[in-house]
Amino acid sequence: MSQLKKGAILSYITILLTNVIGLLLTPFIIKSLGDAEYGLYMLIGAFVGYITVLDFGLNNTIVRFVAKYLAEGDKKGEENFLATTMYIYGIISLLIGLLGVILYFNLENIFGESLTAAELSKAKVMFIILIFNMVITLPGGAFTAICSGYEHFVFPRSINIVRYMVRSALVVGLLLWGGDAIGLVVLDTGMNLAVIGFNGYYVFKKLKVTFKLHFFHIPLVKQIFSYSIWVFILALVSEFQWKAGQIVLGTLTNTTTVAIYAIGLLLGSYYGAFSGAIGGVFLPRATKMIVKNSNGKELTEMMIKIGRISLIVLLLILGGFVLYGKQFVILWVGESYINSWFVALIIMIGYTIPLIQSFANLILSAKSLFAFKAFIYITFIGLGTLFGTLLVKDYGVIGMATGTTLGWLIAQICMNIYFSKVINLEIGLFYKKMFYKIIPSFIVIMLIGYFITRIPGSGWLNFSIKGTLFCMTYIIGMYVFGMVASEKDLIKKTLHFNMNK
Repeated sequence: MSQLKKGAILSYITILLTNVIGLLLTPFIIKSLGDAEYGLYMLIGAFVGYITVLDFGLNNTIVRFVAKYLAEGDKKGEENFLATTMYIYGIISLLIGLLGVILYFNLENIFGESLTAAELSKAKVMFIILIFNMVITLPGGAFTAICSGYEHFVFPRSINIVRYMVRSALVVGLLLWGGDAIGLVVLDTGMNLAVIGFNGYYVFKKLKVTFKLHFFHIPLVKQIFSYSIWVFILALVSEFQWKAGQIVLGTLTNTTTVAIYAIGLLLGSYYGAFSGAIGGVFLPRATKMIVKNSNGKELTEMMIKIGRISLIVLLLILGGFVLYGKQFVILWVGESYINSWFVALIIMIGYTIPLIQSFANLILSAKSLFAFKAFIYITFIGLGTLFGTLLVKDYGVIGMATGTTLGWLIAQICMNIYFSKVINLEIGLFYKKMFYKIIPSFIVIMLIGYFITRIPGSGWLNFSIKGTLFCMTYIIGMYVFGMVASEKDLIKKTLHFNMNK
């Protein structure tokens, strides 16, 4: 089995582990920290999250350029490129440190009216630790990007799995021994440093990658930034898209409201991760297709293939969450978090179309065509966030999520026009093939799922029975009626490999 397929499978294993363990850990963390401190933990994490985009899109750039140099067989160019990026990372780390100092002395001005004195004191400590984390881990992320550029997905994803399992066990131990939000931040920083060490060892010893500055080439630096600046802007928009809601709620309401919104975002992010597991391994492939001048029809066929697999996986989660999500949230974190279900559902519905078109974004990345997308996303997501802010007073977290998602959907409509007119993707054919057999099957499955909801009861056993019956109905129904022959063959080959492994 290829690194590509193994990488996708390991990504799904990672997602299943992170989702299952995350779902088990989250109520424990909330109970251990309390609603207010959990909200503080998420608020400061969201605030510092904006600083993470100051890598200026270099990680994504490394994947794209390393794949390009490999396709061209230019080892010297690769060495020089990687050395150049390390110098750039050094400057970025210095800038982050300076920005962190400035923001540290202004935290009271930003959150003074919504946080208590004790919360503000903890916020400052967490902020300093997280800034240190950023200074170290941003350049360290280059090792993972290099592995992706080489299409070596197994090792970094395996390390990620081990990291998450060890981290989860340590979180439980830390909180049982009386640890707080500051302890969690320290733990995460230590785990990040360990992962950087392992990935760095793999890059240097296994892949034999060399960082060597043969010459300082100004045009290369311009080329790097001409690509990465748009990745940076889109990353900034992505951070703004969801985390701005937490900042707005943190300044207009209180940390408990932030906690409710954060839980909705957490569930929404789990949903998006299932599709990202597929799309994340295809950037090198997309780059090679562009280098080999693949036409619009070939790119559309690849997008359809990836999109259908993504849609089949996403509809299982979305359908189950529509039918049984409210019961799950009440059982999971309590009835006081019921609005988290509404927030997550709004995000999931808004996420679906962009997620199944993720390969189109990879094509933009491979072609270095980000300017239009950045402009569209900045405009409409900014307007959507503003609209959500206006809705907060009357509709709280639901209003914030609705405004943000609406702006995102309008931006995606504009991008579909761009995909069709500029990179010659056959969007009409994409949707025709995308929904072929899948949507009619999904409608029937949802009708059956509705009758499953009528099973009386309200506890975890009742929820497990309903969820299991729905999953069985979905898997059988989608396999028999929703999938085309090539998708069935893919499942058969995967199962055959696992049984003979």
